[in-house]
Amino acid sequence: MIRSIRNIFRLIHIVRVLARYDALFPLERVGAVRDLAFFAKLTTRKPPPGRPGQRLAAAMVELGPSFIKLGQTLSTRPDLIGEEVAADMTSLQDRLKPFPSEEARRIIEEDLGRPLEELFSSFEAEPVAAASIAQVHFGVTTDGRNVAIKVLRPDVKGAFARDIDVLNWLADIVERTQPDFRRLKPSEAVRTFEATVEMEMDLRFEAAAAAEMSDNFTDDSTFRIPAVDWERTSQNVLTVERVYGIPIDERDRLIAAGFEPREVVAKSAAAFFNMVFRDGFFHGDMHPGNMFVGQRGEIVLVDFGITGRVDRDTRRYLGEMLMGFLTGNYRRVAEIHFEAGYVPADRSIDAFTQAARSVGEPIFGRPMNEISIGRLLGHMFKVTETFGMEAQPQLLLLQKTMITAEGVGRSLSPDVNMWTLARPLIEDWIRDTLGPEAKLRQITSDVITSLGRLPKLLEHSEHTAAMFRSGGLKLHPDTVAQLTGRRSYGGMAAVVVPWILVAVLTAMLLTR
Repeated sequence: MIRSIRNIFRLIHIVRVLARYDALFPLERVGAVRDLAFFAKLTTRKPPPGRPGQRLAAAMVELGPSFIKLGQTLSTRPDLIGEEVAADMTSLQDRLKPFPSEEARRIIEEDLGRPLEELFSSFEAEPVAAASIAQVHFGVTTDGRNVAIKVLRPDVKGAFARDIDVLNWLADIVERTQPDFRRLKPSEAVRTFEATVEMEMDLRFEAAAAAEMSDNFTDDSTFRIPAVDWERTSQNVLTVERVYGIPIDERDRLIAAGFEPREVVAKSAAAFFNMVFRDGFFHGDMHPGNMFVGQRGEIVLVDFGITGRVDRDTRRYLGEMLMGFLTGNYRRVAEIHFEAGYVPADRSIDAFTQAARSVGEPIFGRPMNEISIGRLLGHMFKVTETFGMEAQPQLLLLQKTMITAEGVGRSLSPDVNMWTLARPLIEDWIRDTLGPEAKLRQITSDVITSLGRLPKLLEHSEHTAAMFRSGGLKLHPDTVAQLTGRRSYGGMAAVVVPWILVAVLTAMLLTR
């Protein structure tokens, strides 16, 4: 009861702010709060100009850190708020008034357990950036290294906890009162958002993400991640190597420095492709403010608060889907969706093939430099709603990141498509991942995994046979004889030995 009262008061405040910006449309579709939204709309003055998505973004900024992050998450969910609104939300600026440097100093000293002077010989009181979760100061360590120090906002965890509770409460109401919305999994979406934000509010996770991606690109001189200073990193403080470079969207500066924009786009495309398809671990916020070109022309990426993962099977599905579109094999595109379980098995694969063609033909009939794979995925997700496809949050983040990366490439070199530049990588990856040798490797791996489980299966079989002998289970006498007699091992050998031979022969073929 107390929770409901608290959340109702918070909801009233949220509705009033949204009404002030004429941005109540996300709530007007929810029956449980529709009347409240309608009343708030009647009692507000003339709203500011702009498209609905722009007004919603402005309202999110006024509502504070939780809603800024929520707005960024909604930009990846066109299935919830529509494509135009989602596109406007991608421009949501995560900038807030900085908190006092004395607070930053206190947090650093408390979290790291040492006076600031023992950690840094220099600490710039004026932050260089202030966002919803944290702000960044420049400094110099006592051993002379230039660093950037990210400090979590004080009391931000309490504010997030309060607003997450409201969102969970609302999502529960929506699922109980709006059956049409259940397919979009609002409660699951809130839980995913909550988990993401909780990770962002522990800067050790961000440090770990940066370190993992740096390891993935150890041998790549075209791409670099700033080194983490683990001695000066904790839950509320993250210290990394300071980046010196040119922001990737400052084309004139890059040219003046002797960098060819096409080459910069090629390096960026290769890095993004390797993140997604080679590693299955990608930066989820590749806007120009997080990307620089270093002194040697390498791409330098910062801010690892938002990252995404794509498992091996999903990468394979994405690769085959991409090739299906590129080659006009829409039947294969449809088959992939059914094999992956994205579309329910009781739907028509012929109808879905037709839907895939309706997405691919208009896009691939355009000049190559105008083709957006990110938008293609977005259109595909929209079409698949008709076929009962459930939301795939990890793919929606990937799609949003693709669009952002493509936008950066297009601003640098408008006549070039980043996927054209990455095509050799795509072809190599598809050959290595989807070709006959790759399938043989996968069969071998599956067989070896199965053989690894064999001792446990034999143990379970022996345990079951013992239960039969003791009378704990009753079966037909012939079945018991098969399980308890010597013939059971012969039958098992008849199954196991051929698989062992397959594994050995496959391994021999692969090592020739």
